[in-house]
Amino acid sequence: MSENQPQNLSLARNLKIALFHVGSGMADVMATGVWNRIMISDLGFSAAPISVLASLRYFLAPLGIWAGRMSDERTVGGYRRLFWIWLGRALMVISLFGLGWATATLARGAEATLAMWAAITFSLLLFSLGNALSGSTFLALVYDRAPESQRGRAVGIVWTFLLIGFTIGGIFFAILLPSAEGEASNGLSFTPDALQNLFVVAGLVLGTLWFVSLVGEEKRTRQAAKVEAEGEHAISLRQDLKLVWQDKRMRAFFWYLSLSMIFAFAQDAVLEPFAGDVFGMDAQHTTRFTAYWGSMSILGSLFFLWWSRRNKRLNNTNMSLIGVAVLVLTFVIFGVSSLAGIRPLVTPGLIVLGLGLGLWNIGTLGLMMDMSPVGRAGTFLGFWTLVVTFARGFGVSGGGILRDVMLNLTGNLQVAYGSVFVLEVLGLVLALWMLRRVHVDEFKTEMASDQVADASAVMVAAMD
Repeated sequence: MSENQPQNLSLARNLKIALFHVGSGMADVMATGVWNRIMISDLGFSAAPISVLASLRYFLAPLGIWAGRMSDERTVGGYRRLFWIWLGRALMVISLFGLGWATATLARGAEATLAMWAAITFSLLLFSLGNALSGSTFLALVYDRAPESQRGRAVGIVWTFLLIGFTIGGIFFAILLPSAEGEASNGLSFTPDALQNLFVVAGLVLGTLWFVSLVGEEKRTRQAAKVEAEGEHAISLRQDLKLVWQDKRMRAFFWYLSLSMIFAFAQDAVLEPFAGDVFGMDAQHTTRFTAYWGSMSILGSLFFLWWSRRNKRLNNTNMSLIGVAVLVLTFVIFGVSSLAGIRPLVTPGLIVLGLGLGLWNIGTLGLMMDMSPVGRAGTFLGFWTLVVTFARGFGVSGGGILRDVMLNLTGNLQVAYGSVFVLEVLGLVLALWMLRRVHVDEFKTEMASDQVADASAVMVAAMD
């Protein structure tokens, strides 16, 4: 923990910090709940290029580990974490304005020229760059602000507020994009002006949340030079990453993170289009999907956080195991719904999806903290965030590509979407197997022993 931060994170401050992720959840709804649905189902573009563009933010993830490392070692304007967080989120706000203009222009009937695609791509690149710079540094700030005994609570509250952001975003954006069948042009169920206003209002609301939530949460220091390294923190980035691959538990955790993220989020860009293409649901209805599963995630997360405080066996590993198992059930339900054309299964699938995502994410975020050695939290959380975002990017883009490939092969939308859900079931079963090979308690004990040994060696050398 930074010496500039208090030794206790009060519940009120924890809740204030967590507001940051209300904005993060709402931003995610805009990118992979609203924009992708409009481009694929309403404007008729192929899912593959849209899912690749929506996943750009995941492929810029290497910048997250660099930003985390820089925030570990240097201050900018007297701040270690806040500079990177606010810079990243400012870029995301600007990107929403540009993306809204370009998408609304297409909705007005403009030709999808190279310049228009360049504007969309540039906007999403800004969104992606901002997300990369601010994601891991925000987690590092949470790590700094909470002592070890409070990190489980801190992560749980932050994740719960992310779910609240999904829920609020689904409801709020549906209100801002009302059905307007009588007045909409080009056969759309909304007006292009309403669409553009949606992105502008979203940018302003999210920017306000991101700023207010973190004001005063990092004390400014006059030291503008390099922050002094402590013990093993002086190790090079290359040595840090070498440690990840040499340790069998870290390797297993790496594969668990990768597989679970790829196959849990292969549905991210196709879930709303699935409901629109297979069952004819309109944009206003599918925009509320995040409210359905988000609200269930909140309830499930709060229940399991309460239960974990009373049952010590419900640790991060066990919560992750249960969460992934529930996600397996989720995609069985969606697969049957798609392949058999059973619309009533969609709502139960969303409910189970919420429960699974809530439990899985709390457990996995906790494991990311557990698998980050003390003194190098920014670097290792940056690395785990890199793994998460890369894998999620492959999942989001891969789901859209698989949908298009299967549609071209079979000409059947039900089979195309069903194939995505079936693959998710198989991939998540493999992720469960890898998670069983991660031994967190053993790893933490060994890391603590190494730190004691290193401290003893330093004392011996000082006495020579």
